[in-house]
Amino acid sequence: MNRKEFFRIFGLSSLALSFPIAVNSKNTSMVKLFFKDDGKIPNNKLPLLLYQNTFSERNNSGAAWLEEKFASNNWTNSWRNGVYSFHHYHSTSHEVLGVYSGTALLHLGGEQGEKVSIKAGDIIIIPAGVGHKNLGSTNLGIVGAYPDGRSWDLLRGLEGERPQADENIAALPIPSADPLYGKNGGLLEVWK
Repeated sequence: MNRKEFFRIFGLSSLALSFPIAVNSKNTSMVKLFFKDDGKIPNNKLPLLLYQNTFSERNNSGAAWLEEKFASNNWTNSWRNGVYSFHHYHSTSHEVLGVYSGTALLHLGGEQGEKVSIKAGDIIIIPAGVGHKNLGSTNLGIVGAYPDGRSWDLLRGLEGERPQADENIAALPIPSADPLYGKNGGLLEVWK
């Protein structure tokens, strides 16, 4: 039984709101990764942010927690799934990925980019244009969302995508809130 269900059953639902059940602020670290345009994948001057060991909830309760947390900070249009096994990027929106189960090795920034291991409890904020690809995973579960519920496109670094993709990326505003920290830090401090 999860904590919310326990509080509901015993009539203590108002208490559930006062207990932060998932944030690991002491053990969290932020990694900033910069990627340059490789000719196919445009990437972005803004760094990709990887918040490691950020939350403790797992599986369905972890997914629900991520959806609620992201939505409370206006990152919506969410979905649950994984990461495509081919290089791709989005030109019409930044993206957040919250890992609620499993592990994966991601190739970030296109072929010239970096291979990064992720695991349950991690949150990745991907600036528009930054390539990402799943090289292999075990039991991977991700919640994805977009600032202001923006619609996203799916580009693969193919001929003809640019310069429109570059124009889309340049026109995007910095989000008004970080998907995890809201108006108090995270990308608001790093992406100024």
